[in-house]
Order: sequence, then structure tokens, then C-alpha cells
Amino acid sequence: MRALARTGLALTVWALLCAAAADPADRLADPGQEARARALFKDVRCLVCQSESIDESDADLARDLRQLVRRQVAEGRSDDQIKAYLVRRYGEFVLLTPRLSLGNSLLWGAPVAVLLAGLAALALRRRPSTAPDAETLTPQEEAALKKLGPEERT
Repeated sequence: MRALARTGLALTVWALLCAAAADPADRLADPGQEARARALFKDVRCLVCQSESIDESDADLARDLRQLVRRQVAEGRSDDQIKAYLVRRYGEFVLLTPRLSLGNSLLWGAPVAVLLAGLAALALRRRPSTAPDAETLTPQEEAALKKLGPEERT
């Protein structure tokens, strides 16, 4: 039982040391700046993994992006300035949370518009017709038809 507890403790300490030593040389000296940089990491997409933030990714490009963000935080740039720089350099795709823009609104709104147009088309199609049936004749037409002979009806 004690051996199992020691093994568990050793594994926990080893995991903590590995996590803390991920990139200690890259960390900023100011804890406030480091916390700000780490918050930015969570909103920047790893361009290699594409489904992870640079905070979660182990790719070399993610490491380079983390260094770039840290450098800009250390230079005193605001979060918006850093994100704008990344968007200029890598495109809107680099942000995990895209900014509200006309292009993004069209992209997200187009499926809703197509769905509404389809529902409107179905509603118009199901609406009963107001025109009289083609097979029903008015009393005047029936009287005129009776006056005609059988040869003239066709």
C-alpha cells in the first residue's frame, strides 16, 4: 500500500515538474505580464494543429507564436494591438474567437437566410390557390356549350 502511495506521489511530482519546465526560459519575469500573455494564448489558434490554442499545442510554430506574444506583451502593446498584428500576419483564422465583422456576419447569417427562404417557399407552395378550378364552368359557359353541336365541342 505504501509503495503504491509513493509511486503515485513520485508520478505527481514528476508531472508537475514537467509541466512547470515546459518553457521556463521563455516566461516573462513580471507575473502580471505572464498572466496576460497566457490569457492571450488561449485565444490564438495553433496554425499547425488548427483545433487547439497555442497554449495547448506542442508544435514548434505554437512555441514561436507564444514567444512572439510574450515579446509584444513585454514591449507594452495592448491585447487588441497584439491580436491585430497576428490577424495582419496570419489572417482572421488565427483567432479562436473571430471578431464581429460584416464578412463573419454574412458567413454565419447565410445558412439562416437560406433556411428562412426555403420555409417561405414551402409556405407559398402550400397556400391554397384563389383561382377557380379550370374544370368548373360558369352558367353562361354551360349554356353556350349546350347550344353547340357535338362536332363543334372538340
